[in-house]
Amino acid sequence: MFGIINFEAFIIAGLILNLTPGADTMYILGRSIAQGKKAGILSALGISTGAVFHIIFATLGLSIILAKSAITFEIVKYLGAVYLIFLGLKTIFKKEDGKFELNNGNEIVNYKKIYFSGIMTNILNPKVALFFLAFLPQFIDPNHVQSSLPFLLLGITFLLTGTIWCLILALFASKLSDRIRKNYKIKMWLDKITGGIFVALGIKLALMKK
Repeated sequence: MFGIINFEAFIIAGLILNLTPGADTMYILGRSIAQGKKAGILSALGISTGAVFHIIFATLGLSIILAKSAITFEIVKYLGAVYLIFLGLKTIFKKEDGKFELNNGNEIVNYKKIYFSGIMTNILNPKVALFFLAFLPQFIDPNHVQSSLPFLLLGITFLLTGTIWCLILALFASKLSDRIRKNYKIKMWLDKITGGIFVALGIKLALMKK
């Protein structure tokens, strides 16, 4: 149907891949634990929004450029790495005012920035683009590889299952962290750990081989 083969297998494989911890998972966990449910949900939605761009790129064939051009791959890879490392260092070294109360409105959290950070974290990861390029064609009828429709439908399916999982992850992580986040010192260390995760992700991305 629509040039798609083994659709059931695609859904199962997609769910398994979504459950596999990666950069997006760690980003959502870090935000949810350090800044709460709303931050976690927005980071998840940001990641999903970034995935939309990769789906469009894959549908239009732009992902092929990343797969074939070593220079383009390296540029996008290092841009993503620098962004993650910057985000992590900023979190680690931000000044603390010694005050923290959960959900009382005293802590200023830039939710818009969290959302767009999620988008950029996903967009600037060339591994995601290469994933779509390598994964989607396995479930497309060879007679329909020139059509963009099967790529688009599979991409949307993967996006929906991935978004559901990311939202569950954000809610679950923030739920577990509510009690310990009431303690300011613990919250401060969670921020440091979160920043460390971002830096580690940036370094890992920079060292990733094509």
